Amino acid sequence: MTCHDYKDLMMGYLDGELSPEQKSRFENHLAGCPECAGELEQFRKLKAITDHVNLVEPEDRIWQDYWGVVYNRIERGLGWIIFSVAGIMLVIYGGLKTIEQIIKDPSVEIVCKVALVALVVGLAILFVSVLRERLFFWKKDRYRDVRR
Repeated sequence: MTCHDYKDLMMGYLDGELSPEQKSRFENHLAGCPECAGELEQFRKLKAITDHVNLVEPEDRIWQDYWGVVYNRIERGLGWIIFSVAGIMLVIYGGLKTIEQIIKDPSVEIVCKVALVALVVGLAILFVSVLRERLFFWKKDRYRDVRR
């Protein structure tokens, strides 16, 4: 094994994750390689520092203050909407191009082409059905006008 291979084992060694055989080979290598021994010591110091680092979560009041600002809510919502619409457009475009390629390909049998068109039509009908259902229930929602 090369020094590079042993360097990949350093964090596993420090965390006690090496098998007894790997640990023995690693320690033998450290005895004869001052470069790896020095790097292991640097990792030990870094691990000691990071072991005492705690992630501090902001208080609920701070989050409420942040999300209480209309601009922040609009910004996040608008970002997700634009991202989602762009992703949907790319998926639809790629799907249509793929379907177009399959339909134009003379080596694909007609049964496969008909099944593909039926699949797309069925998907479109299901999409419209779900959309109509959501709109129906949205109009009937008793809590729609309740402020959240």
